[in-house]
Amino acid sequence: MHPAIQGLMTIAFGVGGCVGYFYFSNLLVDKVIFPAKGEHIARNIRRANIVRPWLFLAPALLALGLYLAYPVVETLRLSLTQRVPGGGYEYVGLDNYRQMAGEGKFWEALQNNFLWLLVVPAASTAFGLLAAQLTDRISWGNIAKSLIFMPMAISFVGAAVIWKLVYDARPPGTEQIGVLNAIYIFFGGDDPQAWLTIPFWNSFFLMAVLVWIQTGFAMVILSAALRGIPEETVEAAIVDGAGPFQIFFRIKVPQIIGTIVVVWTTITIVVLKVFDIVFAMTNGQWETQVLANYMFDKLFRANDWGVGSASAMVIMLLVMPILVWNVYNARREMR
Repeated sequence: MHPAIQGLMTIAFGVGGCVGYFYFSNLLVDKVIFPAKGEHIARNIRRANIVRPWLFLAPALLALGLYLAYPVVETLRLSLTQRVPGGGYEYVGLDNYRQMAGEGKFWEALQNNFLWLLVVPAASTAFGLLAAQLTDRISWGNIAKSLIFMPMAISFVGAAVIWKLVYDARPPGTEQIGVLNAIYIFFGGDDPQAWLTIPFWNSFFLMAVLVWIQTGFAMVILSAALRGIPEETVEAAIVDGAGPFQIFFRIKVPQIIGTIVVVWTTITIVVLKVFDIVFAMTNGQWETQVLANYMFDKLFRANDWGVGSASAMVIMLLVMPILVWNVYNARREMR
């Protein structure tokens, strides 16, 4: 079957299935289980109204349970077991975690993840805030915003391929197609550099890709927050003699600090799960390993489901406090 026809059939059956579910489930509740007739009509209507929200939530709860809760429980179980010859698993307790903690690659990945956490959210948020402020002050700001936001439409793998060409190194004496090496040679560099193989600094070259992608996201959110600042506060600051920098840092930034924190934490979660960029550009070589790539190596290369699942649990534990804090802040702001 042609892929286009498959797509159309998926949409038709998906939308039709949803409409059919809600129609017939309402019909079942209103006509069969709690019919709105007879001497108990008021009680039935009341009960039907209590059941109806859960009826609508049931598909979402089922999907969350199937695709979120079950994988977490199963990953936790696998992290406490190991495969035995001939098939099956045996319980080993925390042995997988001890083995993981004894591997240098795990600590390299953890260290790199913390380095990413220090640089990427800060840089993305700062560049996004700067872009939001500057693009709102120029006539062609919407065009500039579109160009800055464009990398968000590119997959992480696609962005990695683009930046791998930027860092490309050809043998000395040949024409350099890598932008960075072309600039380096133009300004008097001797031999082209294999940038992605330089320990420590290569992590920053990888981070640049994610900063490039996430700056557009930060810009859009922070631009909306900046436009929501009351003009009266800015006008009052101008009347009091405040300069542009004072207005920005002392008037505008304090009023959107909540939005800045939300953007920061959202990018932080992305950083903790970063995989595609490292996998496509260095595959964790030259001291660029990160937790998600380490997990992939253990699960699908070493076929070690115990240690791989243990590393997945570590990633989840690192993400959970940020998620809980975000939800707490969101609920507090809604009160």
